[in-house]
Amino acid sequence: MVDNATSVKTAVITGASRGLGRALARQLARQGWTLIIDARGAQALEAVRAELAQQTEVVAIPGDVADSAHREALAQAVQRFGSLDVLINNASVLGPSPQPALLEYPLDVLEQVYRVNTLAPLALIQQLQPFLQAGARILNITSDAAVEGYEGWGGYGSSKAALEQLSHILSVEKSDWRVYWVDPGDMNTEMHQAAFPGEDISDRPLPETSVPGLMRLIEGDYPSGRYAARTLA
Repeated sequence: MVDNATSVKTAVITGASRGLGRALARQLARQGWTLIIDARGAQALEAVRAELAQQTEVVAIPGDVADSAHREALAQAVQRFGSLDVLINNASVLGPSPQPALLEYPLDVLEQVYRVNTLAPLALIQQLQPFLQAGARILNITSDAAVEGYEGWGGYGSSKAALEQLSHILSVEKSDWRVYWVDPGDMNTEMHQAAFPGEDISDRPLPETSVPGLMRLIEGDYPSGRYAARTLA
């Protein structure tokens, strides 16, 4: 059980400038966590940093998690605090919009989707492993598209399926960590809107509805495994 009352905890959240990453960062900031956040958009990330810095210590590092130099910068930021309690691999890319069928999917684009959604989370875990002590939590944000065969979701869905299997194996190889691969559910976000261009997605829940379930994993004593955030909440 994470006890925020007795010590300051540190978390890294990728893709924190909007959507679920921002919503989760806001909740952790309210509880006094030290945060290291990143996103590709520097201006949006700085706006989040300025907001959260009124409540807690925040380090914002703009960049792409698929870039090794950026991951090194995140590791250097973590080193300042000595250890890392939670890593949330939230940053993702959808791929083309509208999403193409697999037989028409540009393979160079598919490679980039895998680089961001699958390889970058593992690479960041490798980079940060010296700071992840026993009991550390790793949350890899995934999707129901990882387990369901949705037409047009072959690129994004298969990249998340690969991330889930990496997570599962990691949980066996590092049994002293808590490794979670978490489906947050459909959300009213920019990425979800891009997946349905021209459609009204206002009926989808806001990302904040998935945060309570994620907090249960961060603060609770759940075993490593796959979870649906809203079921936990």
